[in-house]
Amino acid sequence: MFTLSDEERAIVEVVADFVDKEVRPVARDLEHADAYPAHLIDRMKGLGVFGLAVPEPYGDVGVSKTCYALVTEELARGWMTLAGAFGGHTVVSHLLAVYGTEEQKARYLPRMATGELRATMALTEPSGGSDLQAMGTTARRDGARYRVDGAKMWITNARTSGLIALMCKTDPAASPRHRGISILLVEKGPGLTVSRDLPKLGYKGVESCELSFDGYEAPLDAVLGGEEGRGFAQMMRGLEVGRIQVAARALGVGRAALEDSLRYAQQREAFGRPIWQHQSIGNYLADMATQLRAARLLTLDAAERLDAGERCDMEAGMAKLYASEAAMQIALNAVRIHGAAGYSTEFDVERYFRDAPLMIVGEGTNEIQRNVIVRQLVERHRVRGADRA
Repeated sequence: MFTLSDEERAIVEVVADFVDKEVRPVARDLEHADAYPAHLIDRMKGLGVFGLAVPEPYGDVGVSKTCYALVTEELARGWMTLAGAFGGHTVVSHLLAVYGTEEQKARYLPRMATGELRATMALTEPSGGSDLQAMGTTARRDGARYRVDGAKMWITNARTSGLIALMCKTDPAASPRHRGISILLVEKGPGLTVSRDLPKLGYKGVESCELSFDGYEAPLDAVLGGEEGRGFAQMMRGLEVGRIQVAARALGVGRAALEDSLRYAQQREAFGRPIWQHQSIGNYLADMATQLRAARLLTLDAAERLDAGERCDMEAGMAKLYASEAAMQIALNAVRIHGAAGYSTEFDVERYFRDAPLMIVGEGTNEIQRNVIVRQLVERHRVRGADRA
């Protein structure tokens, strides 16, 4: 269960070493300055991180989703921003590998594998993100091209990405609505504006932007897979990868908070003994470790199912839901264990506390995850003759 090849174990170890030696020593200062970590991103490119979801023959280091999740955890343990810097990129890589035409794969995947070309996805709109079928961004045929109009919001890596997997309506009148949705592979050009960077509580160092499309033109062969109307189903499968990635980010943040707390609780003394020996602090640590282990098992189970070619929207939703809530609770308990030091910017604990909420609302809110889970529960355990409404 959850086995890695020797090569995959080596990859995880190399990334862990990179995090310990190069990321953790600089993450606090970079995060407080909200500075884009260009040198760390370049190192990730050199390590092959951006190619982890790119299969052969387009990439050299395509790995299992289990390995991918563990690499994500290591990066998030150092600084969650770095895990986010390649999150959407790997979802787009997966979408292209599974659904792209041969021409689309050949055009994008080799450059994405090296990080020369970075990618992101654009789903959320200013009017909302959970109800994707209600989106207002349209791509209408105009001769031999599409004319794209609309706006997107909270698009991570929008300025640094050269490719955007844009979810839009190619048939706004379609019924049911999802049949009118397509994914366009969009490159930057006239009519596409990255309008502003949005201020955030945490997740510093990478940009999250608003995008504006005003008469942007895309060729007809920009549709993922070459056929209109399949974008909603394609993206739902892509989000299986995305939710596993977000769950793994939560693991990294939770693990960092636990490790820092374990260290502090052994070094800090109160009433003549290390504070972990006081039952209240010891109970926090026990709960944190238990939650983290349960979250990791859920995450790796979803990754393993995806590797096996199974549908795993329920399992990925469970992993994302539980891991993100666990990371938030672990980060809060870390603040409690550290006391006043946990509220100080001279310690990393306050960063974990600010980063953790992103995983609760990102890649589909946890309220939406519960909807996904219960629908799949009922679908998989349908009572004969029960109402399907």
